Amino acid sequence: MTSATQQAPMLSMYDTSYDVKRIRADFPILQETVRGKPLVYLDNAATAQKPNAVIDCISHFYRHDYANVHRGIHTLSERATAAYEGARAKVQRFINAASEKEIVFVRGTTEAINLVVRTYGQAVLKAGDEILITAMEHHSNIVPWQMLCRETGAVLKVAPINRKGELLLGDFEKLLSNRTALVAVAHMSNALGTINPVDEIIHLAHARAIPILLDGAQAIPHMPVDVQALDCDFYAFSGHKLYGPSGIGVLYAKSEHLEAMPPYQGGGDMIRRVTFEETEYNTVPFKFEAGTPNIADAVALGATVDYLNEIGMKAIAAHEHQLLQYATERAHEIAGLTLIGTAEHKGAILSFVLDRVHPHDIGTVLDHFGIAIRAGHHCAMPVMDFFGVPATARASFAMYNTFEEIDRLMEGIEQVIEVFG
Repeated sequence: MTSATQQAPMLSMYDTSYDVKRIRADFPILQETVRGKPLVYLDNAATAQKPNAVIDCISHFYRHDYANVHRGIHTLSERATAAYEGARAKVQRFINAASEKEIVFVRGTTEAINLVVRTYGQAVLKAGDEILITAMEHHSNIVPWQMLCRETGAVLKVAPINRKGELLLGDFEKLLSNRTALVAVAHMSNALGTINPVDEIIHLAHARAIPILLDGAQAIPHMPVDVQALDCDFYAFSGHKLYGPSGIGVLYAKSEHLEAMPPYQGGGDMIRRVTFEETEYNTVPFKFEAGTPNIADAVALGATVDYLNEIGMKAIAAHEHQLLQYATERAHEIAGLTLIGTAEHKGAILSFVLDRVHPHDIGTVLDHFGIAIRAGHHCAMPVMDFFGVPATARASFAMYNTFEEIDRLMEGIEQVIEVFG
């Protein structure tokens, strides 16, 4: 077995200006050992690790600034509110939304999609209308729409993919009709790594005046996202996949949609005036943020954005593309390994199966070498059914991963083959 350092001629094509060693030093968990081996964390599509900047922000906020936000007249409440709303402004700039009012804080991508289902969807959809998704969607962009269809009589349509895991754009276009009320598509597949041609998808949908939601959970950590340039109507993502805290996420929606949508939940902070006879709702985005919000984690999401801006999303995307290229090349050298998802445009995800070895066994053996991957259906059972596999092993890369870690992964896979060979 050769290593990355021994393959210098191959690696000479890769940019070496990206200071991954410095970045790794910002993530304390990467210094951990697992079963006596240095941790190789390759489960980033499930959740990413957190830098000191985020960890320290949470600790500082709880130690020095914590109080409930909005309407408080004491100093701590004013400081907490400024930090919370400051984080909203940072997110707005990070994705280039037109206004802070277009940023709604939620628990994560799943809640963001469900919010759209329960507000926009229930208000607009009627029997016979169609919702168009793709065959590569995460369950969170399937199940809520199925529930809505059962309640309203709408119909869920699914655009097919090919054996490389790419959307068949021509078939997608044919499925658009005057009955299509909404399009909901993954920006990037969590199971395959496929990056969908969202510019073309949005253009096709908007040509028929059809609004579109993008599930950005996987895309947002790996590439710059500009919602105004995309011109999407809704964009949903989670903080925990973006190196931020869990339990915080974002729904971006165009102002005209938020203004027209009814509230998602009732309670405190989403109201302007309440009597026993009627309630006057708050302005957006507060209309959709009932109750005490996840204040500290929202503030820490702002710190996450600051950290990522310092590194640069374009630099992160370039580094991860090199990792994916190298991992794909190395995977092709291993007999009996089949890649699941070979789209031309991919994010940093390598899903694979091995002959005669269940993916769960792959993950278990790799863990003995300190290598963390994900094994299972990845909340994308229809994708597994399409490829005729019960599950895949999935290595997913992040800005702090290295070529040497990919070598350790490949060496571990060869050990798996020896164990089960």
